[in-house]
Amino acid sequence: MDRHIKGKRVFVTGACGTIGRELIRQLLEDYQVGELVGIDNNESELFFLEQRFAGSGNTRFYLADIRDSDKVHRCLKGIDVVFHSAAFKHVLLCERSPFEAVQTNIIGVNNLITAAAENPVERFIFTSSDKAVNPTNVMGTSKLMGERIVTAANANYSKGGNIYASTRFGNVMGSRGSVVPVFREQIKRGGPVTLTDPEMTRFIMSIPQAVQLVIDSAGYARGGEVFITKMPVIRIKDLAEIMIEELAPSFGYKEGDISIEIIGTKPGEKMYEELMNTEETRRAIELKDYFAVIPAFRSIYQEIDYSYPDIVSQTVTNPYNSANERQMTKDELKTFLVSNQLLEGGHLGRENPAERYFP
Repeated sequence: MDRHIKGKRVFVTGACGTIGRELIRQLLEDYQVGELVGIDNNESELFFLEQRFAGSGNTRFYLADIRDSDKVHRCLKGIDVVFHSAAFKHVLLCERSPFEAVQTNIIGVNNLITAAAENPVERFIFTSSDKAVNPTNVMGTSKLMGERIVTAANANYSKGGNIYASTRFGNVMGSRGSVVPVFREQIKRGGPVTLTDPEMTRFIMSIPQAVQLVIDSAGYARGGEVFITKMPVIRIKDLAEIMIEELAPSFGYKEGDISIEIIGTKPGEKMYEELMNTEETRRAIELKDYFAVIPAFRSIYQEIDYSYPDIVSQTVTNPYNSANERQMTKDELKTFLVSNQLLEGGHLGRENPAERYFP
């Protein structure tokens, strides 16, 4: 996979986000990219990011917004590989301001695709979300549309051999807005820990694991696919109980002092997490670490050979959702949390809220 990255000029959007920051770290430290260009519209975080990687000598960071088509075109001149991770991700905020989600998650993607085609870029990888599967909200719908725009780019712009693909994964534990830092802060304050539903299940992975698989998908991609990362499954109730057990003593409480309060599911929230639906199984190939979902409308594409290393099966029969997969035991989950340093806190370098607001 390294040959698609090593020595290349790589462009990362959403450079200050959880995925963007880790992408930049891995690309610089592990993949020896020739040059790295990162953009974000968060001025303060971009300043700190530039300070962190100032010693690399081959980085450039720009204050920019993917809604600005002209700026995006200028930034992509001479770029070989694009990792697009900038997005609006909070369900409630997107629901309240749907056109803002459209401008960033749909029009922003289209701006990048157009710029990538005109420069041209060799490989374009879009980071998507489980919420794009059978979407029940504006955010999920906008991410699904982003996937379809990227897939369509292979029909419209890939005549010179450049490749466009998406990678879709679920909860990244410890990322901004995830439940782990919220639970930790609630325990720190003496509880209660707020749980939506005791039977709710989710896919999980660590930040470094998620980013590693995003980078790997750039090597696997043949054009137009959606790569779905295989992930372990947990019950959220198990997560809350383990975090109370492990963290309560460090904050001066006994395990029994911290209660769990059931607050009910959010509007549009699913009891299980979907990463691949029934329709997609009919055109999916199972790989060692992924499922590759081939474009639905093959007739409008040039002939592409979807051959991959590490093929497990050419046939997929079950939708990939957290209700169908084996759940991690509590011991396995505890090991995962400890080994990925998710119980330590402060890993994002910012204070985390304890409140969970559901309208």
